[in-house]
Amino acid sequence: MDGEKRRSDTGASDRGSRDVVPGGSPLSSTLLVSHPCFANHQTPPGHPERPDRIRVVERILEHERFSPLAREAAPRVDLADVFRVHPEEYVRALEEAAPEEGLIRLDADTSMSAGTWEAVLRGSGAVTLAVDEVVKGLVPNAFCAIRPPGHHAEKQTAMGFCFFNHVAVAARRAQAVHGLERVAIVDWDVHHGNGTQDIFWADKSVMYCSTHEMPLYPGTGAAGETGEFGTIVNAPLRAGDGGPEFREAFEVAILPRLESFRPDLVIISAGFDAHVRDPLANLNLTEADFAWATAQLMDLADSSAGGRVVSVMEGGYDLEGLSRSVAAHVMTLMRGA
Repeated sequence: MDGEKRRSDTGASDRGSRDVVPGGSPLSSTLLVSHPCFANHQTPPGHPERPDRIRVVERILEHERFSPLAREAAPRVDLADVFRVHPEEYVRALEEAAPEEGLIRLDADTSMSAGTWEAVLRGSGAVTLAVDEVVKGLVPNAFCAIRPPGHHAEKQTAMGFCFFNHVAVAARRAQAVHGLERVAIVDWDVHHGNGTQDIFWADKSVMYCSTHEMPLYPGTGAAGETGEFGTIVNAPLRAGDGGPEFREAFEVAILPRLESFRPDLVIISAGFDAHVRDPLANLNLTEADFAWATAQLMDLADSSAGGRVVSVMEGGYDLEGLSRSVAAHVMTLMRGA
């Protein structure tokens, strides 16, 4: 992101600068929220969740065709927002574990560096800011370009590269602060969002829908996993499936359930590792499939949620596939702005 369009911020309640039109009114365009600190979360050599992921996303979104985006720097989250999802003792333990230098491993896949804690705080800060702006009607929709991702983080467990479950933090903010009754989270990351499912398993006010490859890490996400109130919707795909199977899963399993649920806000766990180029899985989606799914969810949001959509970046580990997919996704969001 252009440094001239961003103000450095230091406190838990700070807010990034907003591009404005003459006269001081916010731009009524898709909001992009990111921050330079997301490149400071370091992982071991050869790890797929590497700083270059956010760099290629920032680079593609600096292209002239994305100039209409409203841009804000992610603030640090107010921990009160996180405590609605994760117990305080878990959050404090993570904070204490963060090293001043070097790396520490929480498990075989998940490590912390000196820059990790700040990135985690501003990842959740990005999504709460996006929720605020979208629900207040200042922007029609938003994309949060963040790392590390969040959808594997369970209530009390960091795993799968994830520490805070950012989409869960966003959903709870929408309900607690803005009074929304029903929130839908749609996850098209190639890996099942076990953390999001864990958090909302017994909550009838949040619908969690997921397409993902199965069997694959983390091993959850069977179609029979529906939650205590039937608000968990899993539509697993098989290795080798591509666009036709992905779109059928949306049209048959996910969209009808969302239409019946009538959410007040749609949050997207936007992972792009189901792309045909991605090294961590075996699905064959292209950027056109992600654009199609984006448009479907925008139509759904138009019908019940006043068009309100907040998208949050999750996985995507081939740099070219990631940048092309993000570009297609954000362009589709902008067409609805």
